[in-house]
Amino acid sequence: MKRIFSVTAALILAFILASCAPAATQSATLSAASTPAGSSATGPTSGKVVYKIVSAESQASYTVVETLFNQNNKINTAIGVTHTVNGEIDADLTTPANSTLGPITIDISQFVSDSGQRDNFIKRNFLESNKYPTATFVTKTVTGMPASYTDGAPYTFQISGDLTVHNTTQPVTFDVKAKLTGNTLSGEATAQVLMSQFGVGPISLLGILQTQDPVKLTIDFVARPGA
Repeated sequence: MKRIFSVTAALILAFILASCAPAATQSATLSAASTPAGSSATGPTSGKVVYKIVSAESQASYTVVETLFNQNNKINTAIGVTHTVNGEIDADLTTPANSTLGPITIDISQFVSDSGQRDNFIKRNFLESNKYPTATFVTKTVTGMPASYTDGAPYTFQISGDLTVHNTTQPVTFDVKAKLTGNTLSGEATAQVLMSQFGVGPISLLGILQTQDPVKLTIDFVARPGA
């Protein structure tokens, strides 16, 4: 009975001392208690940081609707993917609106879909990727950035600039969803363009298939400081 009483008294005393502790100490205690075991707040929280796109964890893709004449006019969605994506994001973590985006380059000669025949035909006859292997996006404006950022919270904004494909440059706006979690900046940028704007379509493959003109461009990116 004495042991139970002494333990209870100790708990009460500890509670009283904690209640009387300075606010800063209580805050630190609560913060530590709310952080999951094994997790840590890594990465900068203010200032300017240059994030480099990690090609191995990123990809660019096109999505276009096509009609397959040799399959009873079946409507199909063709998707081509390349992981050769490079670029930098100069993020201002203190004032996100001041962030800038360097040129983004994509090796379109590496696009791969579910059909090697389609890939080779497009690269040879439309993209002419042996002559123009790189697509480049140069940002002019970034709009809709938040006033501040919260680690792990998603944000949406737009980047507008010039996209060069097949030696042809056109204005394009990407809708971006991104988040910064610790040291990792990740997200998705999408835009809708017309292949005819760049002189690369619509694509007709020897009476086998015919694509529509609109094509969706998507860049799924992962970027880290000095990656």
